[in-house]
Amino acid sequence: MKAVGLTEFGGPEVLRALDLPEPQAGPGEVRIRVHAAAVNPTDTVLRSGARATELTDAPPYVPGMDAAGVLEQTGEGISTDLRIGEHVMAIVVPSGAHGAYAERIVVPAESVVRVPAGATDAEAASLPMNALTAHLALDVLELTQGQTVAVTGAAGGYAVQLARADGLRVIADAAPRDEQLVKDLGADIVLARGDDFPQRVRAEVPLGVDGLVDAAVLDRLALPAVRDGGRIATLRQFADTGERGITFHPFRVSEHAREQAKLDGLRQQVEEGKITLRVARILPAAQAIEAHRALEAGGVRGRLILQF
Repeated sequence: MKAVGLTEFGGPEVLRALDLPEPQAGPGEVRIRVHAAAVNPTDTVLRSGARATELTDAPPYVPGMDAAGVLEQTGEGISTDLRIGEHVMAIVVPSGAHGAYAERIVVPAESVVRVPAGATDAEAASLPMNALTAHLALDVLELTQGQTVAVTGAAGGYAVQLARADGLRVIADAAPRDEQLVKDLGADIVLARGDDFPQRVRAEVPLGVDGLVDAAVLDRLALPAVRDGGRIATLRQFADTGERGITFHPFRVSEHAREQAKLDGLRQQVEEGKITLRVARILPAAQAIEAHRALEAGGVRGRLILQF
């Protein structure tokens, strides 16, 4: 089985073609013939070795947390209405040689749902981990309809559209070239991105927003944007004591990879037009190095997709 991964940490150039044993679905698992896998910032973190101390498996390492393709095999003890041959998408939790950058993957059945009606596998591969991350970020903020949320890194993900679907007022950041994009995603107010975004938010909302999704990883710099007692959802496990009663809420999307109902709800939101699937570019799997270089260079809007 062909895959793309690494045997040593480093820059994009360490990625290479691998020939791995073909996996078999065990009890409670399914096997997918992968047609498309999304390239995400977390993949570059794995490749760089920034989280090497967290890894318990020996190399090779295969990145990738988003996949879409055809359901090929089911293990014992599965209760599902999915059928062999159906196009499905999955969130993948990489472990050693197990990641989405491969021709075939085996995942828990609860990590898999149908692709949205009318979507290609490449489009569907942009959704599972990315949208579930935004969904979980909004969940930890515990906001109610009509409250205001700020979103950093708004052009790159699904948080703005999901917040609008929840009935929230959205203030989002954007580089000049992304202002119209972020408006089209549904932001009520679009402000210049950068470390001073929180101060710009306060100029619009003097008391501060009710919650903030920090996809740009501002960390403590985000505090001025939030009202007393507000909440900040943080990526990359940033946690702090906060101030003025503000609390930081880190979360790991990998700990929620089996929440099939939430993943299927995201599929339904795509079909209802509440979420727009966003693919920046499709590349052959053999060009994974180029995909990682492009992502790290910045400016990618939507997801880069590797095709297998």
